[in-house]
Parts: sequence; C-alpha cells; structure tokens
Amino acid sequence: MIKRHTIVLLALCAANTTLFAQTPMKPNIVFILTDDLGYGDLGCYGQKLIKTPRLDQMAAEGIRFTDFYAGSTVCAPSRSVLMTGQHMGHTHVRGNAGGPDMSKQSLRAKDVTVAEVLKSVGYANGLCGKWGLGDEAQGGRSGLPRRQGFDFFYGYLNQVHAHNYYPEFLWRNEVQETLANNVKKVDRSYGGFTGGWATKKVDYSHDLIANEALNFIKRSARPMVDGKPFFLYLALTIPHANNESGKALGDGQEVPDYGQYADKDWSNPDKGQAAMISRMDADVGRILDLLKELGVEKETLVMFSSDNGPHDEGGHNVERFDPAGPLRGMKRDLYEGGIRVPLIARWPGTTPAGVTSDHVGYFGDLMATVADLSGAQVPDDTDSVSFAPTLIGLESEQEKHRYLYWEFYERGGKQAVRSENWKAIRMPWKTGTTQLYDLNEDVGEENDVAVSHPERVAKLEKMMDEAHRPHPSWTVRGRKPAVAK
Repeated sequence: MIKRHTIVLLALCAANTTLFAQTPMKPNIVFILTDDLGYGDLGCYGQKLIKTPRLDQMAAEGIRFTDFYAGSTVCAPSRSVLMTGQHMGHTHVRGNAGGPDMSKQSLRAKDVTVAEVLKSVGYANGLCGKWGLGDEAQGGRSGLPRRQGFDFFYGYLNQVHAHNYYPEFLWRNEVQETLANNVKKVDRSYGGFTGGWATKKVDYSHDLIANEALNFIKRSARPMVDGKPFFLYLALTIPHANNESGKALGDGQEVPDYGQYADKDWSNPDKGQAAMISRMDADVGRILDLLKELGVEKETLVMFSSDNGPHDEGGHNVERFDPAGPLRGMKRDLYEGGIRVPLIARWPGTTPAGVTSDHVGYFGDLMATVADLSGAQVPDDTDSVSFAPTLIGLESEQEKHRYLYWEFYERGGKQAVRSENWKAIRMPWKTGTTQLYDLNEDVGEENDVAVSHPERVAKLEKMMDEAHRPHPSWTVRGRKPAVAK
C-alpha cells in the first residue's frame, strides 16, 4: 500500500512536470465539513431558494464532484471514516453511542487519523468545530483531538452538546471556556451529555468557531520555505438542528438573525434553515479571502463537504428547499439522499477550474489523498483510494474503487454497496431483501431491478459480506454482539 502510493505520486509528478514545478509538494490543506447539509442545498448543486454565492464561486474556480459519498448516514461514524480512512465495515466508531460510556464512540490510541499522518511529515494541525470522536466523559479520553494528531482544538467534543448553538461553554484544547449564554436542560442525557437550549442568547457558537478557524490560519500561514504547512479541519455545526429546542419549541434552526430571508413569507424554521446555510457560505468566503490576503492561496487546497444527507429535525419544511435534490432519502437512509454529498475542491493554479467530476469516491479517500499530496505514508489497514490525480487534472490516471460500502445499525439495520454504476441496499441487516438500482439510469432509485439481475445482486451481496468485519461494540439492536475475529 505504501509503496503503491509513493509510485503514484512520482508518476503524477513525471506526467505533469510543469504543474508540479509551480506547486508546493506539501500544500496547506483546509477541509470544511458541514453538518446535515444535503446534496441539493447549494446553488451549484441545484438549490433555487437558498443563496450560496461563495460556494458557487468556489465550484466555478475548482472541481465540483457529483458522485462523492459520506462515510455514513449519521454523524459520528461518518467522521470516523473521514479520520481513519476505513469504511463502515472496518472503522472503530460505527454509530452514535447513546449511553454514558463513550468508548464505543471514541477513537482509540491505536487508531491512526489523517491528522497523525500529516503530523508525521511536519504539518501543524488545527481542529475547529464539532469533533464527536472523543470526550472527557467515561471511556472517551483516548479520542480527544490532541491525542489524535491535532495541535489545537476549539469547539465541541460531545455531539449532543453541539446541538445547541448557544451553549454555556466551548472547549479550548482540554479547558472549558465559559460563554455568556444560559441554558435550559432537558430531562434526559445522551452520549454522556445533557442537552438543552438557551434562554439567554449572547454568544453564537458558529461565529466563534469560524473566527477561531481564521485565527488558526493567520497563525499558521507562513511562506512555505520558512514554516510548516498546515492542516485545518473545520467541522461546522450548520445546518444541524438543535434537536432539543426543536422538540420543545418547534424551532430547532438557531441563528442570530434571518438576514436576507427575514421578509419571506416562510415559517421561522424555514427562514432559520436558509439563513444558517447562507451564513455558513459567507464564512467559507471569509476563509478564501483570507488565504488570498495572506498570499498563500496558491499553496492551499480547500475542500468542502457534508457529513451525511439532510435532516428533517428542525421544524422546517423539507419540501420547500428540496435538500436532497434529485436523490431519494435523507439522513439515516442508505439511499443516495442519505449518503451522497457535495464535494468542492479548489486549489488555484493546480485544480482545473470549472470542472465537474463524476469520480466515485468517499470520505475514507481523504487519507490516501493527503498522503499523496504531502509525501506521507498511508497506514496499512485502510480502505482509501487517493483522488489526487483528479485534483491535479489527471483524471485519466485516477484509480477506481472496486466498491464502496456502508452499514447502519439503527432501524433494524441495513447495508449498502456501490460498484461502478450499480447500487445494492439490503434491509434488514444481512438477511433481508436486497434492492438493486442502476444509478446511471435511475439516480433517484425509483426502480428496483433486482428481480431481473439476480447474478448482479449475488455479486454485490458477496461484497457486503466481504466488507463487514465483526466488532464487539456494534450490533443491530435486539441482537447479540458480534465477536471480532
């Protein structure tokens, strides 16, 4: 694996000598991850009502991927795939843990993250926003960001804490910083944390996180000949709902103001949903502007994506915005709407501008991609294929996945696999009926063609069985835990 990626990088350099002569071999890397943003929530992916001019501009100046996938259909496991380069059949965190013991939802000391790989070749690493893979709670400390390769952290550790945009505190490294908000707690806790919503709203967490990200870039962006390259993982919480206020008050889309949507004849949750996404878009623009101002724009690869499909938990009208676009399903589905997500990549002078790519990739590919671009070694036990060739305009040299795989333990359990243009979904877990879709002809997954392609179904089911490695902490509810082999 390591040798193969080294050879790939050398081949890319040889094939495009002029390009790499003008490009640093260790670019700064900014990966921006939004929370519950749908495939159709951006203008450049077909959104008509919500304005996202800076991301639309970013797509026009870079590459817009049409067939890119999240690691999972919910938060924590998707982020585990992103950080470890292992798909859902192999990664440690495979679901959102509900009990007080956070060990199931925390990375272990032996798990190797993207940040650790980049740190090994001299990167300064910062994380701003929502982590969700380690906590101060019982069993969670091994997964704390600064034990997983990050030099700096600001934001939320616990994902339930991250529901609230006006929390009482945020974490700076391992220290709680008190904010000016007052929070009404709910009666139950989840994942070691008791959620709630603010009765006194002063400090908006998204704004604080965005400002910390800008400050990290200012501290880290030195001329490449003089200083370290940097990696910023900006894990925004927008447009995730505050589930607690959504259930109690009917409005979970918390935002300081409705901005350009204030006078719309919409419900407040609808205005909040749109305002949150446009606010996020403006902050992406602030990052792009800062990179240019600091003179490191051409030395920095910026990528933008979402952790899973869109939610319907904030009280807003999903039909108004059509957040999944042409896709079927939403968050917690293994249909395309639950797992296919936007990916925009921009690296001025390196990525071709205004290109649309149908390369089939997923979160786990970040590991091999950053390793190729930085000269780092890829850990042996990954399911990662570098999309560096596509990023530098050599799509003809792009390696393809044999298949992509997902599994989900809630709602009776389900599995899915995509191989070339074919997508299979098996529900319930392992023993249920398998649906088959030809995504080239039916991206909306409306026509199940399993009956007419039994051999194809059997082939994809074999891939599902091959991809799943039993894990003692993860099983479909109501079944005995699996035994790892």
